[in-house]
Amino acid sequence: MIVLLTAAGLVAVAIVLLVLAVGMGAGSTTGVARSLELLQHKPTVREVATNELGMQERLLAPALDRLRGIADRLSPAGTGGRIARNLERAGNPSMWTVERVMGAKGLGLILGVVLVLALMGLSLTSLLAALAAGAVAFFVPDLLVYNAGLKRQQDLRKGLADSLDMLTVCVEAGQGFDAAILQVARTVHGPIAGEFARVLSEMQIGKSRGEAFSSLGERTTAPEMKNFVSTLVQADRLGLPIAAVLREQTKEMRVVRRQRAEEQAQKVTVKILFPLLLCIFPALFIVIIGPGVITIIDSFSAL
Repeated sequence: MIVLLTAAGLVAVAIVLLVLAVGMGAGSTTGVARSLELLQHKPTVREVATNELGMQERLLAPALDRLRGIADRLSPAGTGGRIARNLERAGNPSMWTVERVMGAKGLGLILGVVLVLALMGLSLTSLLAALAAGAVAFFVPDLLVYNAGLKRQQDLRKGLADSLDMLTVCVEAGQGFDAAILQVARTVHGPIAGEFARVLSEMQIGKSRGEAFSSLGERTTAPEMKNFVSTLVQADRLGLPIAAVLREQTKEMRVVRRQRAEEQAQKVTVKILFPLLLCIFPALFIVIIGPGVITIIDSFSAL
């Protein structure tokens, strides 16, 4: 009887194991399909052993993820899109992405709080100062990206006039508009060449000319560039001759360039006022009035 019960139990266990094996392997592929899956599979960081990863994947990447999570929780909705737009205006620097900027924001927050607490100790004043320093450091990456975008937009405004002159000359000489854009992208230096090269690349991958230039207008904040882009888009939609449109834009750009130079010249008198009052006038007063003051002091001390 005991032998029969043991045999029945072993048979039941075997049946259960067989059912589990069939159930677990029912959804998996076998044979050639399984080999193809293994060839096409790309292992993730979590699937690789920790000792096989480099220092960046083992230490820096997880720390950056945690810092980015802190910045995401403290930032309002839409911060990632705003940073992405600012990076577009800054030319998408190779070492900066939205994730790295968010990680830098979290790192700045923690460093600001820790450094102030380490220098001032634990007190109510130090806590308030640490919070203020952390808040300032939290927004420093945003300011850096925004400042880079402003500088690049200024460079775009400076190079637009020369680019339009070359574009007009190439089109009037008989080149096609796409070939003229390529010539400008190869010849002109600065961010304007990169923008024209990007416009040409977008047209080559299937975008229309109006869509490519509309994307250029969205990536810039310079009024001259936006005016140029809107004029080209309208000319493309209405079928106007590009050469005439470029000629008029070049004339207008020369006027705008001269007006901007006159505006900057008018601002010089205001900008030089504070260095004049704080640096030059005190030295002049010391040189001119100083000997007389010394003589007056000697005369009164003799009395």
